[in-house]
Amino acid sequence: MRSRTKPAAADTWWLPRGVVALRVRIFEKVNGDRTVTLPSATHGPEVFERVYAHPAVNGRSAGAGLSDLFWYWLSPGPEVHQEHLEPGERYEDVAAATRRMLAGGSADLSAAAGRAVARVLDAVPDTRISLVRLRDLVMPAWAEFCYELVFKEPCPPRARDLITAHADDVVSALKCTSLRHPRRRALLTEYLRERVAAGDVPHELPATLSPSEQVHYLQGTMFNTAVVQLSEATAHVLLALARHPEVQRRVAEDADDRYLTHVLDETMRLYPLFGIAHRITTGEVPLDEDTVLPAGSVVCFSYPDYHATGYDRPEEFDPDRWDALSAKDAHHIPFGVAANRPCPAWRLSPLVLRAAVREVLRRFRLDSTASHTRSIPHRAPCLLIPRGLSPEPRRLEALRSFVRMRDGVEDVTRGVRQLVLGTVMVLHARRQRLAARYFEDRPAGGCPVAHPEGGGGREHPHRPGHTRDRSPAPHRRAGHLRG
Repeated sequence: MRSRTKPAAADTWWLPRGVVALRVRIFEKVNGDRTVTLPSATHGPEVFERVYAHPAVNGRSAGAGLSDLFWYWLSPGPEVHQEHLEPGERYEDVAAATRRMLAGGSADLSAAAGRAVARVLDAVPDTRISLVRLRDLVMPAWAEFCYELVFKEPCPPRARDLITAHADDVVSALKCTSLRHPRRRALLTEYLRERVAAGDVPHELPATLSPSEQVHYLQGTMFNTAVVQLSEATAHVLLALARHPEVQRRVAEDADDRYLTHVLDETMRLYPLFGIAHRITTGEVPLDEDTVLPAGSVVCFSYPDYHATGYDRPEEFDPDRWDALSAKDAHHIPFGVAANRPCPAWRLSPLVLRAAVREVLRRFRLDSTASHTRSIPHRAPCLLIPRGLSPEPRRLEALRSFVRMRDGVEDVTRGVRQLVLGTVMVLHARRQRLAARYFEDRPAGGCPVAHPEGGGGREHPHRPGHTRDRSPAPHRRAGHLRG
């Protein structure tokens, strides 16, 4: 099903694509020239699946240049973040704590998500059209929702504001639309430190973490990644509905969730939340009949490229394709693969996303002429039209034209800003070497241990020196030729 709108970038033919291409090359060089990306022209989706599920493709941080960058963006506490812990006792302990916090009955979780979104929407006027950024609109709702998961009590406004400011700062830095604001993040750290010290968290926190590291774990896993990913996913789904009015109408009119589930599957296929997931091999991994990846290789798994294989018209947004498809049989891994650290919210996310979408569509009709890309750096501009309001056609068209024009202009200025800020942060992260220095005194494939002072997540002063590249190039079985 095609959108009735044309992407803004198609109108802005003068968009400096060279700026975008240069920015991509900078990030490609972070890991050096010896990184394997899958799938590729040589190794298709079947190799992607086999290698991703291989038990030796389980390293997360030690030995990858990208780790310095992600640790920099996720600070404080990347060394105890569930996604960046090496396999071992601490990872299992942390993962179990996360599962406990995300547990709950389907009805209760859906109701809690609906209430959180409703409280945010109560502040949106119901007598006129509102122009919003969807990610900004829903992030406070998911901040409240995650707070209630952790503390089992209503979220006070101060906590919601601290969580929202922190999550927005992290995701804006990740997208290179803003520099990091460590002081803003420190406010949430201090708030959580007081709550943990007071024994206000009713869940059993990871025993392998010091009290300071437990704070950083909560901040990074529950009040950064969980809030950001739910906000981004909601923005993607709502923007897709805003750009496809017939799909939106069917979702709003259908009583059951079958078609809405197809919409979620198609949105996550076309706009996966993860662009690249990197892993480091801890043993030899066969790539093909002639090539072996040695231990220490960095493998980048491209979700968009994998999701584009095995479908007719993969570039089109078509929820109806899922009538004849099963998500488990398709090239579709929105929450990762079961054999290699899948997203712990794989069960919760669809439940609460459906509840959030239902609450929004109950109140508003959505319309947007903004472009829709996987990274949505524009935070998903959208018109909210109250149900029952019949806007004057000329005014609505004028608003749609404004959204399209502004989106095109912002594409240009944003691209330049991302290039500059991204370069600054890449260089700063390489000087900090947070991940590389953390593992210098620890086994590369082992389990990180707590600092004696419990001071995980602090940025150390720069020491001269370069990051050692421990990622050897793949070698070939035949004749032991280097590949």
